[in-house]
Amino acid sequence: MLLLGCIKEVTDYELAVSLPNGLSGFVPVTQISDAYSKLLTKQVAQGELLEELSSLPDMYSPGTLVRCIVTSIEKSDDGRRSVKLSIDPKKVNKGLNSTALAAGMLLSGSVLSVEDHGYLIDIGVIGTHAFLPHQKAKNYIKAVKKGPDLKIGQNLNCLIVEVKNEGRVVCLSIDRSEVAASIATERQNWALSNLLPGLVVKARVQKVAPLGMKLTFLSYFTGIVDFMHMDPEKSMNYSPDQVVKACVLSVHPTSRAVRLTLRAPFLHPGGAPRQLPAQRMGAVLEEATVKTFYKQFGAVFELDDGTLAFARLKHLSKTRKSFKPGAFKEGCKHKCRIIDYSLMDEMCVVSLKHQIIEARFLQYQDIHTGDVVQGKVLSLKSIGMQVKVADGIRGLVPSLHLSDVILKQPEKKYNIGDEVKCRVLECNPGRKKLILTLKKSLIQSKLPVLSNYEDAKPGLITHGFVVCAREFGCIVKFYNDVKGLVPKNELGSELISCPEKVFYEGQVLKVMVLKCEPQQERLLLSFRLSSKPGPEDRWKCTPKEKQEVKYQIGEIVDVKILKKKDNGLEVSILEDEDNVVAWIPTLHLSDFVATSKLLWHCLQEGDVLPRVMYLSNKGEHIILSRKSAVISAVQEEQVVRSFSEIQPGMLLTGYVRNVMPFGVFVEFPFGVTGLAPKVSMSDKFVTDTKDHFVVGQTVIAKVMSIDEEKQRVLLNLKVSECSSGDSAAESFALLNQYFKELKGIRDFLRRGEPSICEWVPGKRVHLVVQDVREDGSALFSGSSVTGVTVTATRYHLGDKNIAPGEKRKALVLHVDALTSEVHVSLREELLKQRP
Repeated sequence: MLLLGCIKEVTDYELAVSLPNGLSGFVPVTQISDAYSKLLTKQVAQGELLEELSSLPDMYSPGTLVRCIVTSIEKSDDGRRSVKLSIDPKKVNKGLNSTALAAGMLLSGSVLSVEDHGYLIDIGVIGTHAFLPHQKAKNYIKAVKKGPDLKIGQNLNCLIVEVKNEGRVVCLSIDRSEVAASIATERQNWALSNLLPGLVVKARVQKVAPLGMKLTFLSYFTGIVDFMHMDPEKSMNYSPDQVVKACVLSVHPTSRAVRLTLRAPFLHPGGAPRQLPAQRMGAVLEEATVKTFYKQFGAVFELDDGTLAFARLKHLSKTRKSFKPGAFKEGCKHKCRIIDYSLMDEMCVVSLKHQIIEARFLQYQDIHTGDVVQGKVLSLKSIGMQVKVADGIRGLVPSLHLSDVILKQPEKKYNIGDEVKCRVLECNPGRKKLILTLKKSLIQSKLPVLSNYEDAKPGLITHGFVVCAREFGCIVKFYNDVKGLVPKNELGSELISCPEKVFYEGQVLKVMVLKCEPQQERLLLSFRLSSKPGPEDRWKCTPKEKQEVKYQIGEIVDVKILKKKDNGLEVSILEDEDNVVAWIPTLHLSDFVATSKLLWHCLQEGDVLPRVMYLSNKGEHIILSRKSAVISAVQEEQVVRSFSEIQPGMLLTGYVRNVMPFGVFVEFPFGVTGLAPKVSMSDKFVTDTKDHFVVGQTVIAKVMSIDEEKQRVLLNLKVSECSSGDSAAESFALLNQYFKELKGIRDFLRRGEPSICEWVPGKRVHLVVQDVREDGSALFSGSSVTGVTVTATRYHLGDKNIAPGEKRKALVLHVDALTSEVHVSLREELLKQRP
């Protein structure tokens, strides 16, 4: 059976597809296309990842309409049916042959290969070669945002533009506007044997009935529209002989029965059904009004927001015997819960069953790490126990977590069907992965749940379980796979020479956090709960000695701002009994010079800055740095501690100390400095060195040569020379750090200058023209314009002639928090783009 479906979920191994009338099915990774299956087979045979093989999430997005064919229907042990589908064009388009192809036809295709001028497309028609030019694909590629090119195996809605050599060669288009305007006509020679779902047709109403209506289309075809697929705004106004636009939903292979929809989003090929807001899923509604009751199917309700929902007969009451049809007359109100959403019907699916309304969990998204849940034992296997937490939600208890002690024969303690109390160790809704524990010491623990490295503050005491005990110490795991090291000297008050003889795998123990570096996911722990957090043990010395050896380069501390000065911050080191005062230069607040200045502007006296690194001790103050790249280099030992350690070819992270006409001086942690001459500063020609680098800028430098006698180091700062290999990964890491710091700055700004935070690049705003300047730029005002200056350059006014007092819609381009300036654009091509 051929069906039009809508992708609901995408995983690495399958597509979950919403089908008409509340049904759903699955497309296995092996049913995408022939070309994609061949790449999968090749990858398995070679045992290594292929560059040309993209994952399903890289090609498909939820909300995309696809034509599919039912390959099998399987019944599980609990009586549930599973519908297996395929979107392989060879199966979906099997009714077509080369002589039947005509210009204007819309059909499914899959990318076969990427060529110089376009793409070869597999449309599943034997003896036909299909080609898609780049020009006809570019606006689709831009809209789907899945990369600069189409990928092998990507499913496309293709419009035949030209047919050559009696159907042996066809030219295609996936241009969104061309596809959306296509309509199936009699001239395209469609037949019942090759009719495809997703075709939009002009139809005539033949008969209207309570449960739907009958249509005729393409001269001699007839089809059915059921009550769920009539346009809700016109459902009572259809009449015989009325001409309507309809979309083919399904074609039955033997009876040739055709079902259609009149719902608006399906009447333009390439469109997408409306989605349900995430917060509505699982919502309990006190009053849902009955609109219509169908004794064979169920009831349609109107919800509190005016949308429609459907409840199947079995969800209208606890049992069939307790069902009372009289309670479902039009206008009756009932309490219900949204349990699903049918994309293909654009309708919520609800249940009136009391046990479902009161259920704690309906989907994996409802479960959180650390939750204590009740479950039922489904099976016992060598890897652990499978537990049913709710309908459609299953979890695994690994064998290590079946008890506080290791069970050699778990089947003697647990039986199939037993009710068990578990605690959630890990929940990944996207992968439908749920890991549970039956260890009573974890289930009954009242200590904080440690589920991410950011929460691991020094001094935190919580429960963890040992996963490894070796001569160096113990690896302890917590929730969400967070793990840390208890070194040998922190295992107990007395030295334990053989940890593997004292501690065992799975043992639950109280641990204290000594130190955590969230970005590196490094966690240092102790079993000595009475000791102070941090590495203070080595600081136990006389007061004079403390000042000399207390801090070492690379040590991470938290600080509190005492005073803001023009060129930096005077801070005190927290958790230091001597109240040591230190100094953070403004340019050491961030790897990014502009961000450093902005951060200095936002910070206030009394603010706490976490994860600041001891850099050096010069003059009166200890010098600290918040440069993330410099901190990482020190912690990963990618530094030189003295001139003697420097070797040509090394890549070192440092910061610009001075910019001179002849070159740039770069300083590295531990005080080593070097010079990058003008010729080695940039891949571009350098006229003025100050155009390329500024003091304080974080850089990666390559050591070119060293002069041991004069203690000089020559450096190269060319980007082409200073990449460690994976330049894309390095760029993304820098961008990620940049946006993370901007988010932190935005949080600081909300405190002092909340108005600037309302302006976000990409936001559409309504403004009033205040003034048009001599240079053609414009100044704006408006209800939201308080404390900021909003301007648009002459270019960004477009072709519009504007005058003071006019109201205009604009797009925010850039926000300068330092100067409180906002730059906007009125250009139509920018405003038309989707957010």
